[in-house]
Amino acid sequence: MKLELTDSRRLTGPNLFWDLPGAVIDVSIDGPPDRVVQVWKSAARDWLDAVGHSDQRTCHRLFEGGASLLISAPIDALYAMCELNEVVWASTMHTCGLGPAPDRGEEIPRLTRLFDEERNPRLLALQEAAAEQGLPFLWDDDEVSVGYGGSAQIWDSQALPRAEDVDCSRLGSIPVALVTGTNGKSTTVRMTAAIMNAAGYRAGLTSTDFIRVAERVIDQGDYSGPGGARTLLRQPDVDMAVLEVARGGLLRRGLGVARANVAVVTNVAEDHLGEYGIHSVDELIEAKFIVRRALTAEDTLILNADDAGVVAFGEKLDNRICWFSLAADHPKIRQARSAGGAACYLEDDWLIAAAGSNHRRVAPVSEIPASRAGTVRYNLANALAALGIAVTLGIPDEAIRAGLAAFRGDERDNPGRGNWFEHRMEGGSVRILVDFAHNEHGMRALADVVGRVSAERVVVLFGQAGDRTDQEIAGLVRAACEMHPERLLIAELPGYERGRQPFEVPRLIRQDALASGLDAARIEIFPDPQEATRSALAQARPGDLLVLLALTQRKEALALVHAFIGDSGSNDG
Repeated sequence: MKLELTDSRRLTGPNLFWDLPGAVIDVSIDGPPDRVVQVWKSAARDWLDAVGHSDQRTCHRLFEGGASLLISAPIDALYAMCELNEVVWASTMHTCGLGPAPDRGEEIPRLTRLFDEERNPRLLALQEAAAEQGLPFLWDDDEVSVGYGGSAQIWDSQALPRAEDVDCSRLGSIPVALVTGTNGKSTTVRMTAAIMNAAGYRAGLTSTDFIRVAERVIDQGDYSGPGGARTLLRQPDVDMAVLEVARGGLLRRGLGVARANVAVVTNVAEDHLGEYGIHSVDELIEAKFIVRRALTAEDTLILNADDAGVVAFGEKLDNRICWFSLAADHPKIRQARSAGGAACYLEDDWLIAAAGSNHRRVAPVSEIPASRAGTVRYNLANALAALGIAVTLGIPDEAIRAGLAAFRGDERDNPGRGNWFEHRMEGGSVRILVDFAHNEHGMRALADVVGRVSAERVVVLFGQAGDRTDQEIAGLVRAACEMHPERLLIAELPGYERGRQPFEVPRLIRQDALASGLDAARIEIFPDPQEATRSALAQARPGDLLVLLALTQRKEALALVHAFIGDSGSNDG
C-alpha cells in the first residue's frame, strides 16, 4: 500500500463536510481506504486526548484514490489543529508500516504550546456574543468584525475588546445573496448588482475581476473567495450585497459567510475536476451546493431547472426553492407553481415571476441588452437567476426592469464576457465577440449563440490552461468545432502550463480538432493570445464573425480590438 499527504489546510467556514470550522488533510491511498481511515480516526482521538482537545470531532470523505480527513476546531485553534492533523497522519503511516512513529515526547509539548499560543478567548467571546444577538461575524488574521456594512464594527485582531464592552444594539446586517455555479456566476452577480442599484441601494459585489460598491471599485483581481466577501461586507457604504462564490474558495476554505438571505446555483458542468478530491460532476454539484448551508428554512435557494444535475440534487433537499427556466412549460416550473411555490421563467419574450397561480410580466427580452434581442440565451438564463434574487429580496418590478435594461453586457459592465464589436469596412462589416468560455458547457452555450448569428465565415480563437484533464480539453474542442470555424486559432497560454510541457495543450487541442473533422489547413497554433488575436484581425474579411476567447491577456486583446475597429467601428454591447 502507498499513502501520501497531498494537502493540509484550514476550513474557516461552512464547507463540503459540515458547518464546523476545522483542519482537513487530503491524502492519496493506493489500496483499500477503510482500514486507513479507521487507523487515522483512532490516532486522531489519541492525539486529541493527549493535548486536551477531546471535545473535537472527526469526519472523513472518500474519493477516487484517496480521502479527506477532518478534525473540528474552534476558530482560535485552526493552525495548531492543522499541525496536529499532520502528526496524526504520520502516526497513521507508521501504524500502516510506512514510516517512523512521531516522537510523543517532542510532539505533545510542541502541539500543546501551539494551541496555547493561538488561543484567543476574546475572539471566541465576540463570536458567541454575535451569535446570541443574531449578528454577522467575520474574522481573519488581520481583522475581526461584527455586523455588515455601515452598521459593522471592526477591530484589529490583535486588539480585540471584551465582548461585554461592545454595544451590539448599534450593530446590524444587510441583505446578502450568494451566486455559484460553473458558468454565468459573474454575469448573474453583475446583473443583480445593477438591479439593486436601480432600486436605490448601494450595491456591493464580489467577482473574479473586482470588488465594487455602486461605481466605486475597491480592488481588482479574483475576489470570488472568502477574502473578497469579508472585504466587501466591511465597507461602510454598502447596504445590499451579492457575492460570487467560486469552487476553489468553497473547497479550500469553505463559505466566506455563515449567513445569507438567498443563494443561486446557475448550473454545474465538468470543470476543474481532480482538485481537492472532486473527481466527478456529481461531486462538483455537491460542492457547489455548499452555499445552501448559509440559508435557514425560511430563505430561498434559486436553482436552474434546465440543468439536469442541479435538478436531481435539488429534489433531495428540504430548502425553499425557486426554480428558473427558459421554458414556461418545464415540469419543475409547473410542479413548483401547482405546489404554491416560486418560479421565474421565459414566456412570450418576457421574464415572468410567479408565486403559485399568480404570475406577472417583469421585463421584456427586447429591453435586456445583454441578451441581444434573445440571441444570447445563456444571458436570459442569467437574467432569470437575477430576477429570482431580486424578487426574493423584495425589490420592486420597475427597478428589476430598469436594472436589466441598464446592464448592457459590454466591456464596462461585464469585461471579457459576451462583449460585441463591429468594424465597418469596404464590402461589409466584421463582427467580433470577446468572451470567457473556458469549458465544454460554456463553449456549447457560445456555439448556440454563434449559430443564431449570420456570418460568411466564423473564426475561433482559444487556448486552455494545463490543469484541465485531457477529457475536459477534448470536450471543449468538440464544442468549439460546433461553430464550424473557417479558421481555428489555438493560443499557447504562457504561464498557465501548470505541469504540462510548453505547447503540449495546443498540440492536444489540434489533435482533438482533427478528430472532430476539422481540416488541418484550417488550424493554426500561436505562441500567445496576442499573436493569435493580431492574426485574426489582420486576416478578417467583410462578413466574418471573430470569436475571441480571452482566457488570459484580456486587456491586451481588447486593446487590439479597439485599435482594429478605430473610428469606423462600434462597441456593440
